[in-house]
Amino acid sequence: MLAYSARRLLLIVPTLLCILLVNFFIVQAAPGGPVEQAIARLQGIGGQASLAGGHVESVGGESRSVRGLDPALVADIERQYGFDKPLGARLWLMLSSYARLDFGDSFFRGAKVIDLILQKLPVTLSLGIWATLISYLVSIPLGIRKAVRHGSRFDVWSSTAIIIGHAMPAFLFALLLIVVFGGGSLLDWFPVRGLVSENFASLSWAGKLVDYFWHLVLPVLALVIGGFATLTILTKNSFLDEISRQYVVTARAKGFSEKQVLYKHVLRNAMLLIVVGLPQALTTMLFGGSLLIEVIFSLDGLGRLSYEAAVARDYPVVFGTLFIFTLVGLVIKLLGDLCYRLLDPRLDFAGRSQ
Repeated sequence: MLAYSARRLLLIVPTLLCILLVNFFIVQAAPGGPVEQAIARLQGIGGQASLAGGHVESVGGESRSVRGLDPALVADIERQYGFDKPLGARLWLMLSSYARLDFGDSFFRGAKVIDLILQKLPVTLSLGIWATLISYLVSIPLGIRKAVRHGSRFDVWSSTAIIIGHAMPAFLFALLLIVVFGGGSLLDWFPVRGLVSENFASLSWAGKLVDYFWHLVLPVLALVIGGFATLTILTKNSFLDEISRQYVVTARAKGFSEKQVLYKHVLRNAMLLIVVGLPQALTTMLFGGSLLIEVIFSLDGLGRLSYEAAVARDYPVVFGTLFIFTLVGLVIKLLGDLCYRLLDPRLDFAGRSQ
């Protein structure tokens, strides 16, 4: 397993390199880059106009977006954003900087990219980790109970509720929570903006803890609604598959109680499939489903940062967040495989190359 872990860690480097290369060339081909954004601001056009138009319309060989500007000023803007260098030189400069974990400075935010990421990361981690934890704490016991009472009235009505929850998009459920519990039309129980209150610094440590979790209730519930359904059904089906096996019949014949059969024998084998899905669930909660939730609840996290950077063509922030997303995803996937090995010592990674 040690050799397998070392191989997987080494494979992270070429994987990151390939993802950065593909996205670099895609981003470079997109219209309305940072130079066009800066020129549009100087001319009072606005960032969105440059995104829509870019350099697409020319008059006499000259782009409309730069007409009337001093060519020296345009050249100075290109030099400021590094676009005075050829494409290959820009790519090499980016890769060499990333090898030193130097993500550069944001084009439009006036701060280092790494500082922005570290500033926004706690919000995204709070949402993702708590949503994943609650999803597993609810889904696994519920899935086990549904498997034990398969076909019962409880199984039917809980499956109906799960299907309805799974069909509802997270952002729509978030709006429903705001309307019902966030002072929208009915109850005003929970805050709907930010991760902490404005007077957070003046609160006691117990007050800070309560305030933090009080702000997390609605956004975390909105995130849980999607992954909760899939995980519950997966748990139920895994247990149903294991309960029908011969070793369970043998354990019951030996006089083991139903709880001993379920939690001593069935649980360990049924959990294998659930553990395999943990990396994907955690990655999705951290970086996939949090964007709209962060926007709806005014949470300043990585998802919102990366979206705003993509719209503004803030390339250092775009590639910095992409690097972090990819690296964290690969590491989580590796940890999931190692946990799978701990649960099932019979699994042999020696023959696997990746």
